[in-house]
Amino acid sequence: MKNQSNRNRVINIIKALSKEIPDSIIALKFSTPFELLIATILSAQCTDVRVNEVTKGLFKKYRSPKDYAEVELKELEEDIRSTGFYRNKAKSIQGCCQELMNRFGGKVPKTLEALVTLPGVGRKTANVILGNAFGIPGIVVDTHVLRVSRRIGLTKNNDPVKIEFDLMEIVPKEEWTDFSNLLVWHGRRTCVARKPLCDQCVIRRWCEDGSKI
Repeated sequence: MKNQSNRNRVINIIKALSKEIPDSIIALKFSTPFELLIATILSAQCTDVRVNEVTKGLFKKYRSPKDYAEVELKELEEDIRSTGFYRNKAKSIQGCCQELMNRFGGKVPKTLEALVTLPGVGRKTANVILGNAFGIPGIVVDTHVLRVSRRIGLTKNNDPVKIEFDLMEIVPKEEWTDFSNLLVWHGRRTCVARKPLCDQCVIRRWCEDGSKI
């Protein structure tokens, strides 16, 4: 019964947020699954705005996994320095691209199981790519989805993987990607970390925190 109640709440939340945020597509700019893969790796601990600024030139310079795999690591580091943690990111990107060439013919795989074997790719990144580049439903648990889903009472877990599976049980599969994007935007605009704007929230009536205020 608890899950059914949450499923009903989720449907109402999706309807309300879809009206409030009709433009709830992913903020990262890309034209191919490969570009989204690179952009998502760069987005760790970095704003999407900054990543988009960096990839504007990056995607012109590096057009294929081969380009990233063969460049001097120091040069790649400098190209992505402003995204933060650039040494680790450069190493992940280069390793990822080498794996794409060696194991997948230079193509981004279309399964979560294959994606998570790539350097720098966890379940979150894999689901971002599956949902937004390939149209394969996936729940993306980033910092916003983690915070909002806990705050509104859809999960009590703190672990992103456990939250992903909790949400998979109550969100219709065909809505997984859109639901994730809606929560991301809602978390950025309204249900912010320090002081949520509950008086402006369109899903307050279905929120365990907000309904008490």
